[in-house]
Amino acid sequence: MRIVAISGSLRAQSSNAAILRAARRAPVAGLEWTLYEAVGRLPHFNPDLDVEGATPPREVAELRAQLAAADAVLLCSPEYAHGVPGSLKNALDWLVSVGELVGKPIAVITASPTGGEHAQMQLVHTLQTMSWRVVDEACLQLSLGRAQLDARGEVADAAVIRSLHDAVAALATRAARDATPRNR
Repeated sequence: MRIVAISGSLRAQSSNAAILRAARRAPVAGLEWTLYEAVGRLPHFNPDLDVEGATPPREVAELRAQLAAADAVLLCSPEYAHGVPGSLKNALDWLVSVGELVGKPIAVITASPTGGEHAQMQLVHTLQTMSWRVVDEACLQLSLGRAQLDARGEVADAAVIRSLHDAVAALATRAARDATPRNR
């Protein structure tokens, strides 16, 4: 089962990327992970470049292809000024017109010192509007600060790791259920 993980943070030492690395270590058999790391290289969304029959910019085409080939998506985002980072929203705007992503199982994790409640609500609402299948039992709001990270910047808090592994298991279960022939 293929999972594409996307960090909504552009920081080199992002705690959101650390969360995705910790999630990737979940003891769930048969998962193949891809960490999409080019959110910051996507051009600004322009509807004139996304009309029917148009060839999207190369970076956009690559993102769309990776997500279309995935069985599920794990998105981890910080919260900036009570909202979603602009670069992540830009990436989502490029995905609105992609029919292959309708019904795609996705888990949303927000992480900030205050838990990311506002970004979580915005992301879930946006993804539901785009007709993605938000897997509620795989979504998390993490109050994460430097205290939960080790000296290398990796997630060290056992409770956070357990929650991440449970979320991955829930996402994988939903994706497997959706992939069965009776659901196609």
